[in-house]
Amino acid sequence: MAKVSFLEKLDTLDRRIIFLIIGLVVLIPLLIPFGLPIETTQLTEDAFYALDELPQDAKVLLSFEYGPSTKPEIHPMAISVLRHLFSKGNKVIIMCLWPDGLFMANEALDLVARQEFGLEYGVDYVNLGYRPGNEAIIKGITKSFAANFSIDSKGTNISQIPIMHDIQTARDVDFIFSLSAGYPGAIEWVLYAGDPLQVPVSSGNTSIQVNQLLPYVKSGQMKGIVAGMPGAAEYETMVIRKIEENIGIITDKARELLPNFKERRNATKFMDAQSIAHLMIVLFIVLGNISFFVKRRKQRKY
Repeated sequence: MAKVSFLEKLDTLDRRIIFLIIGLVVLIPLLIPFGLPIETTQLTEDAFYALDELPQDAKVLLSFEYGPSTKPEIHPMAISVLRHLFSKGNKVIIMCLWPDGLFMANEALDLVARQEFGLEYGVDYVNLGYRPGNEAIIKGITKSFAANFSIDSKGTNISQIPIMHDIQTARDVDFIFSLSAGYPGAIEWVLYAGDPLQVPVSSGNTSIQVNQLLPYVKSGQMKGIVAGMPGAAEYETMVIRKIEENIGIITDKARELLPNFKERRNATKFMDAQSIAHLMIVLFIVLGNISFFVKRRKQRKY
């Protein structure tokens, strides 16, 4: 009886063993991050520097348009963008075009604005909450915030919120950033607010949306894109690098929080797991093909 080699045995490897191996290579980097190097791309850099160049007193409109299904990709972006803006002393106005966006926004604000920076609600940031209507809400705030958001997510009248005193319409904000997993999202912000009011727009999106948005970047209608998990890891890295190297406007609180930011690099940790898992899948494909050709060659001999 012919001896069966290791490569030939791979062809009959139980799929449960493969699933177990993939599970381990995903789990281990999540528990013990490898810290694989992150190389930034032009799309992420454009989005980062567009926000970074805003003056210290700038007000940014941040729109949450994603839910739990896309949280692993977009939520780390939301946290990094908030850290970036608060580290510069910018004011943040949050609204939600998706119902689930309200929960995502509250979770991100609870971590960054309240626990990390200890900021004052209504003065440094505000969450206006969710309103149904899709692009109609975007069109509405180009004419009046108060007509569309008479109260914030806590039920406070918008006229009693200090940060909103000088904000009558979307024209009064310095930048619009859309955290979007689909419709309504970044494209609607460009079409119904950014272009008509000449307010700069950028976005953080799932990877699958990038091809839809690239024409708007090429035409100058959008200031870069933070694309998917890789983009989130890149933005996370750039925020840490900016504070670490003391570049531009940085508050003392941000410098104090730098060790915490380094420890909570969720997007980078997720990229470690994703990268190792992809490498393992490629390895299995290569070994499977080698096993197939070895068996076929052996069969031809007999």
